Amino acid sequence: MFKQVAILLACLMSFVFANADTNESVKLNLVKNIKVNHKLDPLSKSCVECHAEKTPGVVADWKQSRHAHAGVSCMDCHSVNADNPMASAKVHPKDSNNYVSMLVSPKTCAKCHQNEVKEFEESGHARGAMQMYAKPGMVKLMYHYEGADHPEYKMTPDTTGCAMCHGTIIKLDADKKPTPETWPTYGVGTVYPDGGVGGCKSCHTMHKFSIAEARKPAACASCHLGPDHPDIEIFNNSKHGHVFNSEGHTWNYDSAPNTWDVPDFRAPTCSACHMSGVGEAVSTHNVSRRLKYNLWSPRSNLRTGGVDKAVEDYKKTGKLNVGTPLAGHPSGDPEKARAEMKLVCKVCHSTTSTDNFFVMADKHVELYNVYFDEAKKMLDDLKAKNLLLEDEWSDEFQEIYYHLWHHEGRRMRQGALMNAPDYAHWHGVFEVKNDIRKLRKIYKERIETGKIH
Repeated sequence: MFKQVAILLACLMSFVFANADTNESVKLNLVKNIKVNHKLDPLSKSCVECHAEKTPGVVADWKQSRHAHAGVSCMDCHSVNADNPMASAKVHPKDSNNYVSMLVSPKTCAKCHQNEVKEFEESGHARGAMQMYAKPGMVKLMYHYEGADHPEYKMTPDTTGCAMCHGTIIKLDADKKPTPETWPTYGVGTVYPDGGVGGCKSCHTMHKFSIAEARKPAACASCHLGPDHPDIEIFNNSKHGHVFNSEGHTWNYDSAPNTWDVPDFRAPTCSACHMSGVGEAVSTHNVSRRLKYNLWSPRSNLRTGGVDKAVEDYKKTGKLNVGTPLAGHPSGDPEKARAEMKLVCKVCHSTTSTDNFFVMADKHVELYNVYFDEAKKMLDDLKAKNLLLEDEWSDEFQEIYYHLWHHEGRRMRQGALMNAPDYAHWHGVFEVKNDIRKLRKIYKERIETGKIH
């Protein structure tokens, strides 16, 4: 043992002296003097002491967070300038000159997490609320059809449902407190009064803001489920979900960003495929970056829009413009997006296995487009001949058309690209096949008779 150590030291010293006159010389003194101050200032300490009594759950979560370990306090997130549009009407605590906001927008998060916020703003997630409120059809569905235009209750379908996933545009009352119609919300695309856009807490729930929590499928499942985008059901139907449900509780979810990789897990979760730095892939908060197709819209077109400009346009104009191209890879090249997704796959799968899978999954997406194009042609023809009812939800043709793309069609496409056979087939293409047959029959009757039956 002594001899081995002596040889190792001799080799190391020989290398050091051999490179002593170069810019690449080995420096043995790599210890840096780093000072971290974990102490809270008096105001922050008083916040913790008071809220430990008033809202003990909040303080308990914070105490377990990495924020607490790094000395990030309540004031770092909630204290704002008096002229901030979200500032409280009165100072808080009452014997201070401090203004706070119960709202914490991504602008605050960006003080430490600048890259993550920027990447998020360039993703499809960021347009969640803007896209919803900018579509007249969606607004009419929530307030007129579902809310019955009721003077007191028409907002509830939005507040309790849509906004909880898409996000809302937060409004403040006379006391500078958020209105019940617009807050609280966990919506991923929430728009804040200070211009911040996004919902960091949608995935990293407050006040623990756990990276481990965000890496588990449950973080995505609260929104990505149900008849229109059953992604958690699709995941559970896949072999990836099979492995996760068998042993996922034993995996390590706490590694630092860009280091969470096999063998921390044996099969990918949603985060691993769409966001994490797995294998040669680099971590990102742009969930659109690795997507080749748009699978949620009526027709699945290639994602050629580069980074999403919706948030940038909103900040410049204050208008809810969603006409910008759908986000994908920053280059605008859908094949580069697919190549980055394949970097995740290759950690566990052979090139042949990965390539073959995507060849057939892509064909299934294109098969859906064949069905949709026929349905859209019939819809346009009936519209041109005034053979559609104004109330689309009372019109059998329009309702089936909607379900063809919004429910069955999404399941067909997403099931294929996430390896869920029952959703690609029985909940997907089988139902789309049934839909198109019904549409053909209704179309034929209306064209032949010139009447809406």
